[in-house]
Amino acid sequence: MEIHLVLDNIRSVFNVGSIFRSADGAGSVKKIYLCGMTSDINNPKLEKTALGAIEMVPSEHYESTQDALEEIRANNIPIYSVELTEDAVNFQTVKYPLKIALIFGHEKMGVDENILNTSDKKIFVPMRGKKESLNVANCATTVLYEITREQK
Repeated sequence: MEIHLVLDNIRSVFNVGSIFRSADGAGSVKKIYLCGMTSDINNPKLEKTALGAIEMVPSEHYESTQDALEEIRANNIPIYSVELTEDAVNFQTVKYPLKIALIFGHEKMGVDENILNTSDKKIFVPMRGKKESLNVANCATTVLYEITREQK
């Protein structure tokens, strides 16, 4: 399995660092695309949270999420946005392709509407409590571990 993580304007450096650690822990993450306002790896706060994982998982910063997605599309990788929308599917019911790009969005605004409109599929993590969503880093961890669950 080959997973590409696209971080669409995630404002918290600590969330980004946590996602790096989860990406390393889950395995199979080929690259993290740090887009827009998402911090690049030179931020000392990111390293404090990532605890060395920025050395384990390749990453690159892009001016915009669209720039990153152009590269991903050029490699014929399906793009799934993780967002609560009317047409999103429960992430636990999906048969995932061997190569996939997952987009995680801004903590308050989610994945940008233009990005959602060009995604191949939208998936969501069901909430059983009163809140509508998980923290973005927790969501990324949950989805990554589900997708890689059956890997040896």
